[in-house]
Amino acid sequence: MKTTLQQIRDCSPCHEGWQTLLSSLGKTKADNEELCLLHVLESNGLDDALWCLRALQGYDREKRLYAVWCASQVKHLMTDSRSFNALVVAERFAEGDASREDLEAAGDAAWAAARAAARDAAWAAARDAARDAAGDAAWDAARDAQKSEFIRMVKCINTGERYDINTK
Repeated sequence: MKTTLQQIRDCSPCHEGWQTLLSSLGKTKADNEELCLLHVLESNGLDDALWCLRALQGYDREKRLYAVWCASQVKHLMTDSRSFNALVVAERFAEGDASREDLEAAGDAAWAAARAAARDAAWAAARDAARDAAGDAAWDAARDAQKSEFIRMVKCINTGERYDINTK
């Protein structure tokens, strides 16, 4: 998965991240030389690498599947079937097996479920629990898993393999 500094610049990156990326490349301005997202990951970290997906032309299927994979890592926390269903429909949509209308309907239903959960007192308890040391460790593990899956997605694309979230 490759983009260019110019494509990234066209998306108005934050100043700090932009300077970090330029510095890592020994450059002072944008150009059209191909840049692998794994370099952005290494120089700037996962948040900036994910942000740079917007500067990538194409790969809609892979981007959506990666998002589904990320959300699936916390599906055990989903208490409403509408949330889980949205993941299923999003994956089907990425594979061409669901319509835009199906996707929008599932998304609307998932947002309704999220709003209902936000009103629930258990939501506040879960938020508080996430702030303790165990929550921090879980967050770190989740970020490591996201980074590993991001690397796997980019490598699949770079080698011409089909990216699939259901296989390793």
